[in-house]
Amino acid sequence: MFTALSRQSCEHTGSRVLYKMSTIVTFVFLLLSIAIIVAITLVQVNRKEVLLPGLKYGIVLDAGSSRTTVYVYEWPAEKENNTGVVSQTFKCNVKGPGISSYASNPQEIAKPINDCMNKVKEKIPLHLHTTTPVYLGATAGMRLLRLQNESAAHEVLRSIQKYFAALPFEFRGTQIITGQEEGVYGWITANYLMGNFLERNLWRAWVHPHGAETTGALDLGGASTQISFIPDETGDTTNSTLPVQLYGYEYSVYTHSFQCYGRDEAEKKLLASILQNSGDKSRINNPCYPRNYKTVVTTKYLYGSLCTAFLRPENDNPDQLVNVTGSGDPALCREAVSKLFDFASCRGKEDCSFNGVYQPKVKGNFVAFSGFYYTVNALNLTGEFSLADFNSSMWTLCSQNWNQLPYMIPKFDEIYAKSYCFSANYIYYLLIHGYKFSAETWPQIRFQKEVDNSSIAWSLGYMLSLTNMIPAESNMILSPMSPSLFAGLLLFFTAVALLCLIFLVYSCVVSRMRKNACHVDHVFPVE
Repeated sequence: MFTALSRQSCEHTGSRVLYKMSTIVTFVFLLLSIAIIVAITLVQVNRKEVLLPGLKYGIVLDAGSSRTTVYVYEWPAEKENNTGVVSQTFKCNVKGPGISSYASNPQEIAKPINDCMNKVKEKIPLHLHTTTPVYLGATAGMRLLRLQNESAAHEVLRSIQKYFAALPFEFRGTQIITGQEEGVYGWITANYLMGNFLERNLWRAWVHPHGAETTGALDLGGASTQISFIPDETGDTTNSTLPVQLYGYEYSVYTHSFQCYGRDEAEKKLLASILQNSGDKSRINNPCYPRNYKTVVTTKYLYGSLCTAFLRPENDNPDQLVNVTGSGDPALCREAVSKLFDFASCRGKEDCSFNGVYQPKVKGNFVAFSGFYYTVNALNLTGEFSLADFNSSMWTLCSQNWNQLPYMIPKFDEIYAKSYCFSANYIYYLLIHGYKFSAETWPQIRFQKEVDNSSIAWSLGYMLSLTNMIPAESNMILSPMSPSLFAGLLLFFTAVALLCLIFLVYSCVVSRMRKNACHVDHVFPVE
């Protein structure tokens, strides 16, 4: 009786089918759980989206002696080797003269600058206004004003500080940069725009150009002029070179800034010298002005600058009027311009430019911008050309009557047109006799205003240097699932898989025990 019941229990068909079904279902759940765990892990790891941190913006005001220009720059926030890959996105010329001209009424500075800053607000995304730095760099005009009247210079800068404090941008203050800094920043700009620091390789990555040579920079402003280049040898001079570090590379740049040798101040010195040597102190002839051109200036205009103060007579009346008539004489103009430079102080030294200033031999290619470019453009010359072509065009221009110039000069403007003959002769003496270029090396100078719509000016180099001090931002990683959701799903399906595995192990043990029990019943039947 007992044996029959045991056999019936071991061979009960219904319980065996139910057991097999539950085991299969559990096994399927185990496989599904494992598949889901693998799937969500692969998706979370491999389908991450890398979000770039976006763009950073910077604003630089180039406060020159003759005018102020506002530049807006942008660069990827993650940067390249500690320096931003910067590009110019907007430029605005502030109406009116340079900020040093507001020494007697500094409160009037804000209005012309505000017109440009309103346009700048539209160029930069609103949510980035508060984190966009603004820098104002003043050059030779303010350097002269500070030397002449420090309190007036302070008031001008204080008025600018007060104006920018009310704007939504992050104002980093005003700075009167040195002549050396102006020269080096111009050199950085020129070489950066010409691709001598960075270039993209086949994989669109930024790399240092193999075997790239740097380009020298020649800048002519209103109150100063700068020359900057990397010479073969710097000689025994610790004060004429500045170290520059960009994109992981170091450069030692020779640079010198000649205060009072900008185009405007040099022209004032010329007029003041002519007046000093004239018998009639109320009337002079200027051989560098076009024939039949007439204008009236005050002695305050001529002697009011620190650059011409040494020529002021003791009994000078600042309100005295001086009638100036142009005689349009190229030969006399060139002779008069030559007297603005002191070449004798170099005493025949080859490594000396003028005024006794050390300068190594010029080397390689140069780019001449600012006043250099505008002058040769008035001569209908651009880019690279021979010294003979320059002299020929200069001689033709200087020989014209005033009424003929509007037909010869592109974008005629009396303020500049009257002085182009002087400027051309001045550039000739500065480059040939000052910096020691020759007919053979002259074609190595390229007269250029901008590269790919970016102005060649010290402000871009200034912004590049400042990005070394602006921290980079990391890329943002955006996953398909939030970390909490991913962790919850992973925990849930891992638990399901473990429970299924435990059940299958348990079922396997129970099944084995039942089989063993049935096996014993068959071997030892009860009678």
